[in-house]
Amino acid sequence: MPTPPPTPVDVSAGILVRDGTVLACQRPLDQSHPGKWEFPGGKREPGETREECLRRELREELGIEAEVGGELWRSEHTYPGRPTVALTFFRVDRFAGEPRNLVFAEIRWVTLGELQRLDFLAADRELIAHLPRLLASP
Repeated sequence: MPTPPPTPVDVSAGILVRDGTVLACQRPLDQSHPGKWEFPGGKREPGETREECLRRELREELGIEAEVGGELWRSEHTYPGRPTVALTFFRVDRFAGEPRNLVFAEIRWVTLGELQRLDFLAADRELIAHLPRLLASP
């Protein structure tokens, strides 16, 4: 009997929106996918909802208390030699505090057009193509 595929790694990520820009974060050079850009977030812990996971990750990575908005996008991606990642992206329009770079190589507020020019993780690229439409509705 074949072995069932491993359960995907459940990840929540935030699309932080401010004044027509979104927050992009560059991965540290000493981690997997060094120097690639991504949206902030991370792996869901047992017992957490996807929204609770994102609030915790944004506190740990950026030092903010976020009000997680609606779900924007879901996708799955498999990197070679790694378990599949199941991503849920949420819109974040409101948060307390100014995002501070606590774990990344760099963070940057960028326009939707500028997102296309950054070297994003493969798992985020499909979403980026759809973001102008997804963010057009509040």
